[in-house]
Amino acid sequence: MNTMLTLKNLEEVTRVYEQELHDFNMAQLTQKPSEDEWSIGQVYVHLIQTALYMQIRNIETCLAANEEKPNYEKTAAGSAVFELGSFPPIKIHVPPSPQYTPSQPVDKEQMVTGLQTVIAKMQVIQAQLDVNLSNYTAAHPRFGELNAKEWFQLIEMHFRHHRLQVNRLKESLGSII
Repeated sequence: MNTMLTLKNLEEVTRVYEQELHDFNMAQLTQKPSEDEWSIGQVYVHLIQTALYMQIRNIETCLAANEEKPNYEKTAAGSAVFELGSFPPIKIHVPPSPQYTPSQPVDKEQMVTGLQTVIAKMQVIQAQLDVNLSNYTAAHPRFGELNAKEWFQLIEMHFRHHRLQVNRLKESLGSII
């Protein structure tokens, strides 16, 4: 896996997210097409929170570990995603819940700052990945055991996957962007 290329791709998709923020006002960013769907702003909050509080935390756990876990294994879904290099282009619906449903953003600055924080942390981590040879893993709830480089790659795949959702939400707003 080329971590520098993964980082470059993440930076590119993040730039698209940042640039699109200028195309929307807060009412558009918080408008939900239906009660059980997210707003564009909620997608941004989800990406930022998942990257910072789940994915990057698991990268740091893997990098700090001194031993490998026995039985390092991905699930069938995890193997498929990493073989493909992306999530399947399908709509994934998780029922709304306080634990999973992201809150609405406070303002655009929150989203810009969050995206920039993710990129800054990923730049630091990328430099560590090429020198840290640990193969320690941390469990993903659907994909099984992932090592630091796989968690790193997952962030870029996750950001790219949610472009499909943002594009559907833009269509529901009647925006042609």
